[in-house]
Order: sequence, then structure tokens, then C-alpha cells
Amino acid sequence: MLKRILKGKTPYVLAISAGVTVIALLFSLSRPDLLLPLQNLVFDSYQQLKPRDAGQSAVVVVDVDESSIKARGQWPWPRAVLAELTGRLGRAGAAAIAFDMVFSEPDRTTPAYLAGQLPANMPNREAVAAALKSLPDNDAVFSETIANSPTVLAFFDSGDQRGQAARKIAGVSWLGEDLSSLLEPLQGSIASMPALVDAARGHGHISLGPGQTDDVVRRVPLFAAQGGNVYPSLAAEALRVALETATGQRQSFLLVTTFAGREGGDADRASGGAAAITMARLGNFTMPLTKKGMLDLYYAPAGQTDFLSADTALSSPADLLAERVGGKIVLIGTSAAGLRDIRITTLREAVPGVAIHAQVIDQIMQGAFLNRPDWAPGAEAVLAAVLSLVIIAALPFLGVLSAAAFGAACAGAVLAISWWAFSRHGLLIDPLFPLLLSLTAYFLTTLLLYTFADRERRFVRTAFRHYIAPSLLTRLEENPEALKLGGEIRDMTLMFMDVRNFTAISEKLTPEELVTFLNDLLSPLSDIIQRHDGAIDKYIGDSIMAFWNAPLDVEDHARKACLAALEMLEEVERLNKRDAFGFKARGLGEVAIGIGINTGPGCVGNLGSSTRFDYSVVGDTVNVAARLETATKETGAPILVSAQTAAEAPQLAYLPAGKLELKGKSQAQEVFALAGDANDKESSAFQALARMVDDLSSLPAAKRKKAIGDCLAAAKPYLHSFLSRLA
Repeated sequence: MLKRILKGKTPYVLAISAGVTVIALLFSLSRPDLLLPLQNLVFDSYQQLKPRDAGQSAVVVVDVDESSIKARGQWPWPRAVLAELTGRLGRAGAAAIAFDMVFSEPDRTTPAYLAGQLPANMPNREAVAAALKSLPDNDAVFSETIANSPTVLAFFDSGDQRGQAARKIAGVSWLGEDLSSLLEPLQGSIASMPALVDAARGHGHISLGPGQTDDVVRRVPLFAAQGGNVYPSLAAEALRVALETATGQRQSFLLVTTFAGREGGDADRASGGAAAITMARLGNFTMPLTKKGMLDLYYAPAGQTDFLSADTALSSPADLLAERVGGKIVLIGTSAAGLRDIRITTLREAVPGVAIHAQVIDQIMQGAFLNRPDWAPGAEAVLAAVLSLVIIAALPFLGVLSAAAFGAACAGAVLAISWWAFSRHGLLIDPLFPLLLSLTAYFLTTLLLYTFADRERRFVRTAFRHYIAPSLLTRLEENPEALKLGGEIRDMTLMFMDVRNFTAISEKLTPEELVTFLNDLLSPLSDIIQRHDGAIDKYIGDSIMAFWNAPLDVEDHARKACLAALEMLEEVERLNKRDAFGFKARGLGEVAIGIGINTGPGCVGNLGSSTRFDYSVVGDTVNVAARLETATKETGAPILVSAQTAAEAPQLAYLPAGKLELKGKSQAQEVFALAGDANDKESSAFQALARMVDDLSSLPAAKRKKAIGDCLAAAKPYLHSFLSRLA
């Protein structure tokens, strides 16, 4: 249907839809943050469908959990307890011990500090204070233990630009241009006490990164920068220290950058490319990074992370502890509810922050990475544009449902490609942007198609609602190209109806009364024509011109026109019986009509100019029908039909009306009086009447009068005038 309606208008629809789609594409590319929440939802769903398998993890999390606090007292614990924990882990063979916490102030439980807090009036205060001061300092014990263990301490951003930079321990070099300006910026640092940091083998930041669209941690800054110095994260630093422990050799990080499409080397800014960090290297480990040094997290289920209660680590036998942590990286953190270090992963799991650091280390050691390549946005934009334009181009020709099925198939292909890239190669290719843009293009094009279609329907309905039957009007709305300026030759049936003695009637009526009379008469007659699938061509004063088989095919149109004429006669009779026009009181008599019907070729279409036209029919068939209507006055037959009409509707009842000289015709035309429908034709009364009429021509004049009387007795009243004139 749309293809027919939009014939000739498709280029306009395509141009408008394509233009709006391109504008939407450019806007989306200029504001990628608008789709970021939905994009995150897609990539989160991928991880939920296929999370990373932790396998044989090399990380153990020593957790200060609720049971540990219940057994050892409230947090923070004395540094002596932490020193004991660190020492036990070191002796158990831990490759690295990283604290996901900061010790920025002196231990308030150290003996020297407690000595200063003794009441002034306490008996033997001086002796007690001296005894306390003689005991080992907790911070000194902790510092000494740190120095003897592969320990990594943490720091975090103070948010104060005047803050002091953190101590840098790890070596970080660049392969390519120094792009530390792209890294996560540190305003300052809140770190552990200098004595503790100096004793540690590693120092890493514990920022989980800003700019999250919600509370979910999807990527972390593996490196951060302040004042030209580059600092690894706690997880990266723990891995570096573990490598040093395992190899006995100094380890450092190498950050690889690109500029103008070249990896490493000198960057030529004049070449016009965009600088970006691509990866980090540490020993045999390679870590793909975003251009700002972030690592996309690929989570394993929380239950696959190895947690060890801190109380268990402090109390279990040394050999059992060695079996649990020997050769592994140990992260010490807290999960107790009151310590408020709970984060949300893409798997929608609430985990302590230290577990995320553990996930980072496992991910690096497994080489299981997620990567959103630099070319991904461009590829998604091209795919979105191509898919949208294909749907726009296909929609007018495929139809709405077919185009929807085609679009669904394309969407399925896009999703399949995106899932394949994620599941097989860890690539984050967003299917949402192409799908949303193509869906927008689909709905926009569909809206335009139906807007044009509705315009056509409204035009058709406005032009034809008063002239053809509702059933034909609905069909015509679906095929409006029939209304083009011009015409076509069709086999048609034409009808002309006229009111007898109209001049005499109009002389006795006021103009207002005359209009009322015509409306009361022509309205029901027009309804009858339309009920029989006819179309009203025009009203000419007291006359109706109607036709069948245009603009749409009407099956058996000659018969339907004749049946409409018979019903019109019956309707006029009913109107007269109930004096619908009020003529009896005026002495005007009854209303009578004459109808001429002819079947043949006619040129039908919109006739006129391109701005003002009427849908009408012209040709000899029209002229003959008009002459037949005029001839009804001479013959007395209320309905005259041509031989062609009678031949195409043979199931009806006809009486021969002889050959008439019709104006404009060189030869006399054989015509027939329509006497009834198919039931009338089969009736014995009509068959007898037909035989009597056939015999009239062979009867002598003396007998013809009596024969005419017999015919009148057998005929319907509306045929009396016609039969009387046969004498």
C-alpha cells in the first residue's frame, strides 16, 4: 500500500529522513556522554553473561572482617598487632604484602603515647610513665617489620593543590612522548607516616577514579600523576614488588604512547594526530590502557576471590598459613560494615574496595583484558550511518512489516558482532549507538511515510466522500494514484437521471423551497447509487450524472447500475406516497424521474488544471447515456438502457423500445426499457408480458388496442406510459 501511495514521493521521504539521521549522528558524536549510561549498561550485561574466570588466583585478601574485630577489638588495631600480622605473612612466604589503608598519624595505643595520657594525680604516675616509655614503640616495631617484609603502602589524593606530593618508589619510564598530563591528576597526597613509607618497598595510590556515571566501578586509574611524577596504583605496585621478590631484580614500569598513529618514538605534533597512552609493561606483563591510563575492569564473581580472615591469619599455625599465602600477593583490607569501604562491581555485587584491587592483579596476571579500541567510536558511527541509510532506503519499498523484519535482522547481526568481539577478543564495541540511530531512522521514515499517506487519504476523502460509497472510498484511499491529472480509458456504465416537469415545479416554488425539494429528492437517490457501488459525477440542477467501474474496478457494473435505477424509481414512489415534498396541498402532483443508462468505453480521470480539477468522465458513452435519459420523455419509459448495457446485464428484465434516432448519432440505436430485476424476468407475468409486446407488431390495428390493454393489466405501473405509446 505504501509503495502505491508514495509513488513519486519516495525521493522526498528518503532525503528528509537521511538528512535528519545525519544531523542526529553528528549530534551524538559531539555529545558521546549522552549515551554513556546506556553503553555502560550494555557492557555490564556482557560481563554478567560471561564474567571472567578467576582460575588459580595468585592473590589472597586478608580481611579485617566482623569476626576479626569481634576477636581482636575495635578498629584501628594497635600497630603492634599489624606488625605481627605483617611479620607472619612475610615469614609465610608472601611475595608482596599491600595495605589498602593509610597510617597517617602515630599509633594512639603506643606505650609512649599512653604515658602522656596518664592522670596528673595518679599515684606513682612517674614510675608508671617511665615503665611505659621503656616499652617498644608500636610505630617503630611496625616500621621495622615493614622493612623486613615485601610491603607496599598506600596513599590517596588529598584534593588540596597545596598538598605535598607522595614519595615515589617505583620507576616509571615512557616509550614515546611523556603524556603524564593525560593521567589521573593528584592534587596532593595523604600518605602513611614518613618512617613507614621509607621502610616500604612500594608505594601506590588507592584512587578508584572519578567520572563514574553511577556507583559502579568499571575502570580504575592504573597510574596517576602529580608534578611530573607518575605513581602506580596499589595493585600495580603490589605486582611490581611481587616480581622483585620472585626475581630478586629491580622492576619498573614502561608506559607506551602513540602520536599520529605511531607507537613509541618521537611524536611530531605538527602531523596532526591525537596523543594517547596505549599500554603499560611490567616484566612479561602487558596491560592495555585507555588513552588516559585507565584499566577497564573485567570482573570475576566475588566468590572466586580468596578471602582470609585477619584473625585467622594471626592465629593459624605457621605451616598452614604458609600453604595459604606462600608465593602469593597478599592484600590487607577491611570489609566490616562500619568501615564503609564497600563498592559495586559491574556484576552488581557489593564488595570491599580491597577486592577490586585483587581483581586488577588477577586480571593482569591472567592477561584477561577488556579493551575499547580507539577506532571503535568511528566504526560504530559508520555502522550506525550505513544501517540507518539502508533501512531508510528499504522502508518505502519493503513496507513497514518487512522493513521491521529486515531491521530486526540487522539489529541481531549488530548484537551478534558486538557479543562475538567481547566474548572472543575482549573488545568493547557498542551496539547501542547503531541500534538507536537506526531505530530513530526507522520511526522517522515510518512517520514521514504515514504523514504522506495520510495527506493522500485526506485528499481522497475530501475529494470523494460525497460522491462514492464508503467501501469504495476506503479502497480508493489505498490507491490514490488514480487521482493523477489526466485520464484513462475504462469500460464503464453511465447513468443520467432527470426530474420530469421540473420547470413547472420550480415556477410554483420559492428559491428556498426549490433547494429544499432538490435536497430531499437527490439525497436518497444519491445514497442508492452509492450503495450499488456507483460514483456521483456531478449534480446538474435537477439531474444526477453517475458512473460505475471508476476510479476502481466494480464487478458486474452494468447490472448494478440497472438495479440502482430500479430502486430509485421505487424510492420516488415511496416519497410520493407519503407526500414527502408537500406537493399535494399545492396541487403540483407527483414527482417523476427519467433515467438513461449506457455501457461502453469512457475516458475518466481528473479533468481541469493542476490546481483545480474534477474527477469526471467524457466520451461518446456519456453522450449516449444523456440522450437516452432525454428519450425517456418520448417513449414514456422511465428507464432506458442501451443494447450494450442490456447485453452485459442479461439477467434483468427488458422490453424492446425499438430503434431511436439519438442526437449526434448517424444511425438509429436499439434501446430497451428496463422492466425489472432478475426475479421479475423469471416471473410468469413478465414472460407473458414480453410475449404480448413481441406480438404487437404483427397484430392488426383493430386488435392492437385490446392487446395493449392486456399488457397494461400485466405490467407494473411505471411501465404504463411506455406501453400506452406502443399503440
